[in-house]
Amino acid sequence: MPLFVVPTPIGNLKDITFRALDTIKTADVLLCEDTRRTMKLLNYYDIKVKMLSYHEHNERNRTKEVLDMLSKGLKVALTSDAGTPCISDPGYILVSEAIKAGFEVDALPGPSAILPALIMSGLPMDRFFFLGFLPDKRGPRRKFLASLKKLAFTSIFYVAPHKLKRDLSDILGVWGDRQAALIREISKLHQECRRNLLSELLKEAEGIKGELTLVVDGSQDVSQKEEDDSWQKVATHLRNCGMPLKDVAKTLSESYGIKKNLVRKFVLDQERLERLEEEKDES
Repeated sequence: MPLFVVPTPIGNLKDITFRALDTIKTADVLLCEDTRRTMKLLNYYDIKVKMLSYHEHNERNRTKEVLDMLSKGLKVALTSDAGTPCISDPGYILVSEAIKAGFEVDALPGPSAILPALIMSGLPMDRFFFLGFLPDKRGPRRKFLASLKKLAFTSIFYVAPHKLKRDLSDILGVWGDRQAALIREISKLHQECRRNLLSELLKEAEGIKGELTLVVDGSQDVSQKEEDDSWQKVATHLRNCGMPLKDVAKTLSESYGIKKNLVRKFVLDQERLERLEEEKDES
């Protein structure tokens, strides 16, 4: 008996296949990230099945137990709270260990935020990269982004609402300003897609809540002069978005290899010129 990996709706409970429902109904054990969340789906379709919690805090310990179930011929189905298990959700360890133990894995097609977000973004769809959630720590996060800066393909990120400003700031700081789309609450009542430059999305980021997917355009071919000038534009954008001067200097220094003093001088000179212009207008 294979291990079944079953995607579940990401918002609208009707977004589930007949095959997924049949697999859940006939499972001996249904692995759930949060049994309370999965119960809502089961109640909606009037399904009764034995549930067992399987989440990031217990997956290593639970995996051996699940392999024992498979070895006894039990039908085990793995789900997550929403979307496809293993994709920025628990499941990879179990799938990997099941394959090593000689079990087949049957991954059912189904809901995921990745493709709807890509399509709604209107950005190039022929080739794309899914990059999941960015690392929590600033150093690894910026190093990760720097390693992908020259990719010519569309990139897709999952973003936690409370980290939206942080992630937009770092992507803008490392990659420069690009066309992007922020898609919120896919398939839910308040679904929304904001298409704009990264710098503009950053200005609008305060207070945005819900399940977020960010789609960013790939790197474009630019002249050397444009490449050299880009850090000044990014510095100006970051200051306009309210980033403290010391953070702007640090961001640009790490992203472009520019001395912090040079960045600070540029920003202060620009702001001094702006004040002079304002004083002229008032006089």
